[in-house]
Amino acid sequence: MFGNLFSSVGSSFFDDFGRWENESDQLLGRAAYPAGIRAVPRGTFPPINVGSSPERVDVYVFASGVDPRSIDVSIQQNLLTISGSRKIEGNPESSYYRQERFDGDFRRVIALPEDADPDRVDATYRNGILQVTVQRHQAPRARQVEIK
Repeated sequence: MFGNLFSSVGSSFFDDFGRWENESDQLLGRAAYPAGIRAVPRGTFPPINVGSSPERVDVYVFASGVDPRSIDVSIQQNLLTISGSRKIEGNPESSYYRQERFDGDFRRVIALPEDADPDRVDATYRNGILQVTVQRHQAPRARQVEIK
């Protein structure tokens, strides 16, 4: 039914309108359709996953195309900061009307649990994924005292 109605307008109109909507969202810094209370704006780089167990916290940073030597990982006051830079090589003669791959400096800050141990952190980069493992402080255990 609506196919005939909209066919006279043409698909390029809708393509142009969608492009205008995306560009205005980027210009105004708004994210369309946030996924939840802790969601980050669309286009945030790099995306991360954070998991925890009683022994440790694992942070996975999906940073393909990033030179691992350009990544800085630091912890201060239970905040894990991951920063770096990604440079995308392109054709300087090309004029892009849409560019979705992130290029430039980035910084992500992740709040860690209170029992995270900043002295026991490991970071590995493999296949475009940075894994940062932060061990937790060991809880004090009851110790049996022998009476003499």
